[in-house]
Amino acid sequence: MHTVSTLADLRTTINAWKTAGERIAFVPTMGNLHAGHCRLVEVAKTKANRVVVSIFVNPTQFGIGEDFDSYPRTEELDQAKLRTLGTDLLFLPSVAEMYTPETKTVVSVQGLSDIHCGASRVGHFDGVATVVCKLFNRVQPDVAVFGRKDFQQLAVIQTMVKDLDMPIEIIGVDTVRETDGLAMSSRNGYLTPEQRQTAPMLYQTLCQAKTEILAGYDYRIVEQHAITTLQQAGFQVDYVQICRSSDLIPAQIDDKELVLLAAAKLGKTRLIDNLTL
Repeated sequence: MHTVSTLADLRTTINAWKTAGERIAFVPTMGNLHAGHCRLVEVAKTKANRVVVSIFVNPTQFGIGEDFDSYPRTEELDQAKLRTLGTDLLFLPSVAEMYTPETKTVVSVQGLSDIHCGASRVGHFDGVATVVCKLFNRVQPDVAVFGRKDFQQLAVIQTMVKDLDMPIEIIGVDTVRETDGLAMSSRNGYLTPEQRQTAPMLYQTLCQAKTEILAGYDYRIVEQHAITTLQQAGFQVDYVQICRSSDLIPAQIDDKELVLLAAAKLGKTRLIDNLTL
């Protein structure tokens, strides 16, 4: 595996691959890699001749008081995992390499970026869309692979690619879970042992909500039941919402393609999860 940290070095390698007619798959990450990230790389390897992974903890998607400074950074362990997976190139830029002091442009996907997680994390998805757009321009992939755990993020990126006519295929990969159902996340490491025992209830509650939907319960009643269940277990609920998967607006009874979205805190740890129907 080759590791580069500058745009010039990255483009030297990318241009050589492009000249040789090789197809490039890209997996952007913020590091602290777990089995979910590894699955993305495995899928990427089936889609292209070359796989590029980036590790960049992006400051513009963190709000005031969020965990940018304390976000786990495990570069040496991450590099060892990526070598084992057969990654061709790791792009490991600094903040100064990604953003100049004169940077003025922000990419914003209207309608998707200010709801759900975007309502409580103002500006978060503008930061996500901007950095992914920059990374796409740098790596120039044919295909990019993202996890479906952050369903809203995936929707934002898919919409950005479509609206800006980017010639990139976006692939979503199913959430990788612990044996007790908890969605794998770099932030799970913040949980105390007691909180870790409680955390799987988020997924269990979504499964119960899915059962109630399929049984014909009113959607708003299902949402309130899920919120109450989580609150009683000790979660601080941000939202539980049954949405149309196409545009993430609240679903009505005649909508068929649905996604259950949820975000809640245990202590200081913010957890998200979803289920599609």
